[in-house]
Amino acid sequence: MNDADVSKQIQQMVRFIRQEAEEKANEILVSAEEEFNIEKLQLVEAEKKKIRQEYERKEKQVQVRKKIEYSMQLNASRIKVLQAQDDMVNSMKDGAGKEL
Repeated sequence: MNDADVSKQIQQMVRFIRQEAEEKANEILVSAEEEFNIEKLQLVEAEKKKIRQEYERKEKQVQVRKKIEYSMQLNASRIKVLQAQDDMVNSMKDGAGKEL
């Protein structure tokens, strides 16, 4: 082999190595992009889940507050009824005491 053939063969080997390196670099880029997209999707789904859980927790708090408020109003009306009954009994008792 003469110098020209050796140089030609070296150039061919260099082109082959560069092509292999470019293919490997592209594979790495594609793999990194896929991993990024998977990780991003997982993070987005995790945050969506947190948001849903937070919304459900706040919804439960609202329901509890509504129940407490309803219970307080119901108790207040019961107290009014009992107070009215007590007033009526006291009035009748005073009236009966005066008649005697």
